[in-house]
Formats: sequence, structure tokens, C-alpha cells
Amino acid sequence: MGRLFGTDGVRGVANADLTAELTLGLSVAAAHVLAEAGTFEGHRPTAVVGRDPRASGEFLEAAVVAGLASAGVDVLLVGVLPTPAVAYLTGALGADLGVMLSASHNAMPDNGVKFFARGGHKLADELEDRIEAVYEEHRTGAPWDRPTGAGVGRIRSYEEGFEKYVAHLLAAVPNRLEGLKVVLDEAHGAAHRVSPEVFTRAGAEIVTIGAEPDGLNINDGCGSTHLGLLKAAVIEHGADLGIAHDGDADRCLAVDHTGAEVDGDQILAVLALAMRERSELRSDTVVATVMSNLGFKLAMEREGVSLVQTGVGDRYVLEEMKRHDYALGGEQSGHVIITDHATTGDGTLTGLLLAARVAQTGRTLRDLASVMERLPQVLINVPDVDRSRVSTSAELASAVAEAERELGATGRVLLRPSGTEPLVRVMVEAADIDQARSVAGRLADAVKSALG
Repeated sequence: MGRLFGTDGVRGVANADLTAELTLGLSVAAAHVLAEAGTFEGHRPTAVVGRDPRASGEFLEAAVVAGLASAGVDVLLVGVLPTPAVAYLTGALGADLGVMLSASHNAMPDNGVKFFARGGHKLADELEDRIEAVYEEHRTGAPWDRPTGAGVGRIRSYEEGFEKYVAHLLAAVPNRLEGLKVVLDEAHGAAHRVSPEVFTRAGAEIVTIGAEPDGLNINDGCGSTHLGLLKAAVIEHGADLGIAHDGDADRCLAVDHTGAEVDGDQILAVLALAMRERSELRSDTVVATVMSNLGFKLAMEREGVSLVQTGVGDRYVLEEMKRHDYALGGEQSGHVIITDHATTGDGTLTGLLLAARVAQTGRTLRDLASVMERLPQVLINVPDVDRSRVSTSAELASAVAEAERELGATGRVLLRPSGTEPLVRVMVEAADIDQARSVAGRLADAVKSALG
């Protein structure tokens, strides 16, 4: 059996790859691994369980609850709420673990199960491996240690979770949003109630789209992966900015008043300067991945902000932030982590802080985002190659060195083997788009020649 856990939980086509049986078994295994300390301390372990609006989340939630309760864990059902809300409530309520059912920005047929440890933190690889090992041990025949009688877990709805999370978000906003008109695209996802509520309470005039989930339309032509509707709505309503979330609302992209996209790098740049102004940017440092645009790095250097770069994935950004107590980090895709207020990316929080900066400065988002210039970036996926030899091929190293000499200080090359497919990603940045395309094309040919 291959590793079940990917970069963000266990995902697959619901009822095909991600079945009720698998979900139940994983939940029991997670209870044994994550809640065992609570049992030894003499109190009944508790789990917070939430989901996005996917139709499959209904039966998968039932499987999670059955698994947890059968393992002696009390369950607080918070219903449809964003992933960062489940993480926050897990920590705020002192729960032993949290479970979120969502496939984030994936299409509706997919779903996923994500576990949070005590405090609302994402699991380290070691904990995921332990859960998989326990699951596999019992799947192949070893019996579970099952409580009976009063030892089984109890289940109740925790409707207060919505209000508790909204209050938490409002407390993080540094200034009111009066005078702003904001279009919110909720991707027919998990933030369809939370986000409009908190923006309104913060003082903004809002227009909401993509906020009518029916279980089947999540991420369907809307949200952070499809910005066309948001761009049109911002222009139609004469809004100051637009905010787009994905299905579980752990990411945020934006649109300025002209309908131009503001990506995660630009959002990080705006928030970094705002946080430094409030003396909240610890060590004057921001954390991003190696996929961040070179323009972001150059802008931070110019503004006197240090940049630490990690491998691709918000979990690696978060690990680096926790290791050195940094306050801000994120990805170009819109996963932004602000550790003073969240243990994971929080798209609603990010959107609120971005809007607060516009309101506080009186400047347009377009003007604020112009602190960095996005250099042209070309990405080519080269399939059917031996990705394991990217770092050892002398032929490829020579091609990369030649490309780097051509680009000089105003360009960048990155070759990255896919973590899940037999392909290599070629990324080239340059001051000129034609040069970026030319260099990327030559490097893609070199990858095929060297690794094919």
C-alpha cells in the first residue's frame, strides 16, 4: 500500500478512493494516536469535526463520527465551517484532535480528511505515519481495543463554533472597514456564511457571489481558482476590491478596483509592510516558498524585509515559521499564515487584513500591491521522465548553468520534480516574457534529453 497521506491530508474521489470504510478506520487510528494522552490524563478525549458543503461530506462526516465515538472520543460537530475555523476551535476548546472533511480547491467529486493535533496544529510526518501504521495493523486483522457502556464517545452539535470563530476573526482586525465596498467570492464553499458575516460586522459594504452551496457546485467556475466572475463583479459594482476563497477557505486571492488579480506574493508584500509598521513582523522577516516570484524577493530586499524561502507547500512554510518564531509566511497560491492569529492558512483572516490595510491607508489595493513588480514567469511540465535524476544529471546541470548565465541577476531558473507524478516542472522568470519562454523551452528540451 502506498502512503495514504499526501501534502494536505488524505484525498481522493469520494466513495471510490476515499470510502466510508477508509475514513472510519483512519478516524479510529487517529483517535488512538492523537487522543491517547488525553485518556492517560484521566479525562475523556474530545474531537472537533467540521466539513465543507460537498455532498459526500455528509456520509464521510458520519463515518468520522462513528470511528471517533467508537474509540471513546467525545465529538463536537461544528458543521460547515472553514478549515482554519476547525483548527482554531480545536485549540480554543482544548480538544485532543480536530478533523476537517474537505478537498480544498479540488472539484466536487473529490473529498479529503485532514487531522489536527492538540492546539489545532497540522500533523508532522511522523504522526501521519503512526496513524497509517495503526490503521494498517487493524485493517489486516488486529482487533481494536473498543470501549463499551459509558466508555463510548458522545456526540453533540456545537453551534457556538460559528460565533466563536467570527469573534476571533474580528478581534484580529486592526481597524474598521467603513467606506469600503468589497465583493466576496465564497466558491460555494465552507466560508459562505462566515466571510460575509465578519466583513459586514467589520464595517464593509459587501457584495457576495458564490455563496449558495448545494453540495455539488463547490469551486465550480468560481472562487480562487476561477477569478473571472469576481473580476467582473468588482467592476460592475464599482467595488474597492474583491476577495476570493477556495472551497475550504484556507487561501485568499484578491482583485483590485480595476479587475486586476493580486496574487499571494503581492498580498504577502502588502501585509509584511503593514505588520512591520505595527511592530508585528518579528525579526522583520517573511517566509515564502521557492516558487514565489522573483519580483517579491526584490521588493522585500528593497524594503529592508528579510525573506526566508522553503520547499513548496504551506506545511514547510509553517514549520520554518514555528522553528524561528516568524509571524508571517505564505505561498503565491494565497495560503497566508499569520501565527499570532492562526495555526494554518486562513483566507478570511487574510482578506480582512488586506481590506483593513486599504481602509487604513486610504490607498487603492492596486497602489499598495505595486510595491512589487511581478516578473514574467513561465512554467512547463515535462512528463514521462525520470524525476529522481534531476539533481544528479551533469547534462541538465550544464543546461541550467547556461540558462542562469543568460538571465543574470534579473532572472531565475527552478527545476522541481513532482511529488506525485513522473514529471519535472521547469520554471523560468525573466524581465522579458519572450526571453522567459525561450529559456523555459530550451530547458524543457534539456530535461527530456537528459532524463527521458
